[in-house]
Amino acid sequence: MSDAAIQITGLGKRYRYGGATPLSTSLRADLSDWAKGLFRKNSQGHPTLHEVHEQHLAGSPDYFWALKDVSLDIRQGEVVGIIGRNGAGKSTLLKILSRITPPTTGKIEYHGRIASLLEVGTGFHRELTGRENIFLNGSILGMRRAEIARKFDEIVAFAEVEKFIDTPVKFYSSGMYVRLAFAVAAHLEPEILLVDEVLAVGDAAFQKKCLGKMGDVARQGRTVIFVSHNMDAIRRLCGRGVWLDGGSVRVNDTAEHCVTRYLTQGLREGGRVEFNPPHAFANRMPALLHSVQIEDTAGKVASHFSCRSPIRVRIEWEAVERLYKPRIGFVLMDGTGLEIFCALDAESWRGEWLTPGRRVSSCVIPGQLLNEGEFMLDVGADSPKGHDFTLSRTGAILRFELEDDMTLPNKYYGEEGFRDTRWYGVLLPNIPWQQEPVAAATTEKA
Repeated sequence: MSDAAIQITGLGKRYRYGGATPLSTSLRADLSDWAKGLFRKNSQGHPTLHEVHEQHLAGSPDYFWALKDVSLDIRQGEVVGIIGRNGAGKSTLLKILSRITPPTTGKIEYHGRIASLLEVGTGFHRELTGRENIFLNGSILGMRRAEIARKFDEIVAFAEVEKFIDTPVKFYSSGMYVRLAFAVAAHLEPEILLVDEVLAVGDAAFQKKCLGKMGDVARQGRTVIFVSHNMDAIRRLCGRGVWLDGGSVRVNDTAEHCVTRYLTQGLREGGRVEFNPPHAFANRMPALLHSVQIEDTAGKVASHFSCRSPIRVRIEWEAVERLYKPRIGFVLMDGTGLEIFCALDAESWRGEWLTPGRRVSSCVIPGQLLNEGEFMLDVGADSPKGHDFTLSRTGAILRFELEDDMTLPNKYYGEEGFRDTRWYGVLLPNIPWQQEPVAAATTEKA
């Protein structure tokens, strides 16, 4: 396609478990790859030497495919979000696009100058100062010194490292590293910008500033490929989304549709989900999740409720060993994956250590808080001792719906009947109002 920035065809990347491949095995594999195409199937249809080798590796427990037969066309000026679970192949794809590692199969055609921000300080020389690294990175991108100098002050101001610009970057904190790295990548005007989830290193204010800058880059007509677990950022910044699952493209569609499909992949109906065997949390916290259910105030499990109805959430879990001030909880999302609020059971914080055992944590979502529509619930847990709050993202998601019962006073108006359209927003709280007459102004007679 004539307006393509990147064309990816049949891309695959194979790794060997356990790190580097022994020289003899690697040599045999390389020779076999080199021989590809030299031997064709004979008239009896016998496989070639390369095909035999590939079939052997396909069934070998020593190898795995991080990417398999990925084909994508990314247009100039397009902002594409890459999503998927950890290990889905997102970072591997960006490393191949950045030419950090070569593909095992397939080919890539580029049409434009690429800048990438994959890891903290990627492309920086630790012994050089921040100033020197800015000019070094610009030169690598093919920019003239005058072009870099014109952008220099803007880069330094954005990165907020003015006082340390002449300090070797080996003395920078991780936050300073990532701020300068992003500023360089975003301001030196590459035609194609590749960004991995490195923004998580910066503080909240800087992340917001980075997302704003990425929006500016996109509006300037440059191509952006953005890998992130922040679904809201993907929806806001990206026109198209690509969901990688197990190294292959599962969905390639609009960002909104892609995010919705990803978030609802493990959706459970019926108001209850049980795990057998119990589910281990993604943050490796020594606790297990046994079941999650939602029910009405009478204790009946359900997945459809009135907007007025309170909803009880019950999470059955188990501390496998002594836990320091653990919290169990959930994040409530709307049907598009927008996170509405997080609720955590902090009862365990009343003491220092929680003894092993099985427990049920429950809470009630008040009635007349949520608007009608579809909602999703995902579970997570955390502890101050090295376990950040992480959502399960492995199918521990319940879906439920709130329906309009035609009785909410702040939703309808008019003497001729109710509104026939959905009211605004995700929340629908019954906020008390007061109304007082204003006394008419009096004019003193002269």
